[in-house]
Amino acid sequence: MNYKTQINQPGLVLAPGPSGWWDSERVSAPQVMHCPDGTWKMWYYGRDAAFDRQINLPTGRCGLAISPDGIHWERVKGPLTMGCVLEPHPDSQRFDSAHVGVSNVQFIDNLYWMWYFGGNHTVISMGKFQAKGLKMRPGCAISRDGINWVRLESTYQGALLDVGKQGEFDALFCAWPQVLRDDDGTWKMYYHTLNPEKGFLVGLATSTDGLHWEKVGQILGPGDSGSFDEKGIGTRHVLKINGEYLMFYEGVNNSGYHSIGVAVSKDGQHWQKDSNPVFCHAPKNSGRWDARAVGTPCVVPMDDGSFRMYYIGANEGGHDELSSHHQIGLAVSVGANFREWYRWGE
Repeated sequence: MNYKTQINQPGLVLAPGPSGWWDSERVSAPQVMHCPDGTWKMWYYGRDAAFDRQINLPTGRCGLAISPDGIHWERVKGPLTMGCVLEPHPDSQRFDSAHVGVSNVQFIDNLYWMWYFGGNHTVISMGKFQAKGLKMRPGCAISRDGINWVRLESTYQGALLDVGKQGEFDALFCAWPQVLRDDDGTWKMYYHTLNPEKGFLVGLATSTDGLHWEKVGQILGPGDSGSFDEKGIGTRHVLKINGEYLMFYEGVNNSGYHSIGVAVSKDGQHWQKDSNPVFCHAPKNSGRWDARAVGTPCVVPMDDGSFRMYYIGANEGGHDELSSHHQIGLAVSVGANFREWYRWGE
């Protein structure tokens, strides 16, 4: 049985699922595609309340929802645990044996390609904290229908890239891969990491075939003190519009509030950030569902020249990833201006 959501708040299009579903506690990181047949598909990650609480992340399993218009969504019951379509690998030796999260889906050569990331059961000490599953790395899976997925095996316990060596910027994790197949046939993978001294940093890897990757290095970091991204850049969506690379990214400030900024590039490697965010969390203390954070942007160009941005919103009141309430929202650009957005329904 599929499950339709009932939504009545500005921007909000998908809330956690009902009891018994894989996403009954939280939903996060929408990856949305307007398919050739006119339907809309959204892959996203989340978890139910019984998922491993030692993994203090919104990740867990991945699932699919479909829509006739990209606004009203219906869950698809997948073949795996509680209706998901991708879940941790049963082999404890693999990089993705403890939790997984989807971060990019594309339709290439009549196949759906999913770039995802995962962590294993290793526990890492970070100061006073013990963090399980934080050694995350990127993987890839393919599907004919978007529901049944086959992982592509790669070099690093199944992953496409390994974490950096001690002292390198991405030594902690190498996750949330977002891939762009460029006009010349080469591929670019953007990912991010957390450096305890520097904050959230974006890295780049390149490939000639989409399967074998080489790291280029760090390409973006935190903004100036007092800026909306002074603690760095997390999730992002890179696309090419009129020959220019655009990166919509999640910026984090010193008080833990998240907004979405934009950066532009001529080569996909050297970026110029706008100084102000283009889409902000709802006003503080407003009680709105997305008053603490907006992030994981997924931007879909529309036929009329405008854009849709699917995003994750978090409310105020939580003290970590698992105590805030994550839900999925939609913002719409003002015409073709990708620097001006309003929430769907506002």
